[in-house]
Formats: sequence, structure tokens, C-alpha cells
Amino acid sequence: MNDEEPLEEWARRREIRRKAAKGRRRFVPLGYSPHRSAHVDPGAPRAIEEWTSIEWAVVGGAKNLAAVKTLLYPRPPRPEKHAEWDRPPLGKGRGRHRKPSPADERAP
Repeated sequence: MNDEEPLEEWARRREIRRKAAKGRRRFVPLGYSPHRSAHVDPGAPRAIEEWTSIEWAVVGGAKNLAAVKTLLYPRPPRPEKHAEWDRPPLGKGRGRHRKPSPADERAP
């Protein structure tokens, strides 16, 4: 039984994976200790590295974990409020789309 895939298929899948990974960024703590999880030393300076499809290349730096997160994971823009949202709330009364109060239902 032959479970091997054709070389062309493998090369196509590999190229797709490489293109998807290219330009991806990561941050690593600077220091003498080996790379650990980000939360271990949040105050340590960090290097920002980018994958070039061959190796991780340093493209910048930041003074701590919070600064790196603001660079790599920016907050999405807040949507602007429309002008009609700034209207004051409706007061009491019988408007066209309001339910009548129990006293109004008993009126002749």
C-alpha cells in the first residue's frame, strides 16, 4: 500500500504554509535566561522579531510586556455614535407607539 502523497502536492501545501507564516511577529524577553512564557517577567525589555520565511529577524524592541502588547495587538477602532443616539430619552405620555396606561384604558 502506498501512503505517500505526490511531491507536487506536498510542495504546494508547504508553500502555502510558508506564505501564511511570513511577516508573523513575536516578542521575546531580553536577558540571560532562556525564553519563557510572557507572564514570567512582565517588566523585562522585549525584542520584537519577524519571521522572514527562513529565520526570526529582530525588527524592534519595547521596554516591557505592556508596551509590546500595544504594538502587536492594537485595540480595534471604536465606532462613532450616530447623531440620533444623542437624543434625550422619551418622557411620559401617550405617543403613537406607546402602550396605554391602565388608567387610560378605563377612560370613557
